[in-house]
Amino acid sequence: MTKPNLADMAAIPAGSFLMGSDRHYAEEAPAHRVAVDAFHIDRHAVTNAEFRRFVEATGHVTSAELPADPAQFPDAKPEMLVPSSVVFRRTEGPVDLRNPYNWWTFLPGADWWHPRGRGSSLQGLWQHPVVHVSYADAKAYAAWAGKALPTEAEWEYAARGGLEGAEFAWGEELFPEGRKMVNNWQGEFPWQNLLEDGYEWTAPVGSFPANGYGLYEMTGNVWEWTCDWYQEHSKIEHTCCTLVNPRGGERDASIDVARSHLPIPRKVMKGGSYLCAPNYCRRYRPAARMAQEVDTSTCHLGFRCVVRAPLA
Repeated sequence: MTKPNLADMAAIPAGSFLMGSDRHYAEEAPAHRVAVDAFHIDRHAVTNAEFRRFVEATGHVTSAELPADPAQFPDAKPEMLVPSSVVFRRTEGPVDLRNPYNWWTFLPGADWWHPRGRGSSLQGLWQHPVVHVSYADAKAYAAWAGKALPTEAEWEYAARGGLEGAEFAWGEELFPEGRKMVNNWQGEFPWQNLLEDGYEWTAPVGSFPANGYGLYEMTGNVWEWTCDWYQEHSKIEHTCCTLVNPRGGERDASIDVARSHLPIPRKVMKGGSYLCAPNYCRRYRPAARMAQEVDTSTCHLGFRCVVRAPLA
């Protein structure tokens, strides 16, 4: 385990904030008061270069580099069980936005070393966020670094940068005075990408302005893992009162039984990504949240770490 380097982290003061939103997606509501203790958080998402040092030091093999367990996926075709990860494929034109399989595919050979599948590499991408990491991969890195993954409350509090109830991490306007503040999708998702922010995929960390706490790309660029089991905000008890250092729901409650006869537990991911568009996934906001199966990695999901007092 490495002693955490606090010089690369921002100190977040203890405080309270209004978590969630009543103005957007159902899973964000109701907004409720939450308090968190002081902590440190990485100024930017973990990069490919940082993750490489971890892999070289530990020999860690990511989930995407391993074949899937047939017992977990008895109905899967053999070609779906080979080492692979989920990759976005832009469509030829407008498609039914209710069916994400129109643009998502399990791509054999896609992993953190090969973010767009076999034949791709990290050349020119060392300062980009690492992607194609499962929850177990992110947790293993955090433990090696002497850190932890943030709770959803810690993550959202830090993302807001001291702005109480603001729409975005920097204020109320998406592009104040026309300035690009986030790596998201411009145009009609998933076929028309105007690239107005200059990036089709991930951007190097630090490419967009920091928020009030000096944190980069807390929204957009890549979704980020948290350590909380997914739970609907509407099922939180005592939403009339301030919750202190909440730790998410129960593991079994995070399972979506409607999706599979062998359901997989899910953690909360936060922040949206370069694939979030105004016409489809307006989740490049601190309050935004989605459930992610813990064994699944994708081309738009990474992470950053925290250190809580006392230092581990």
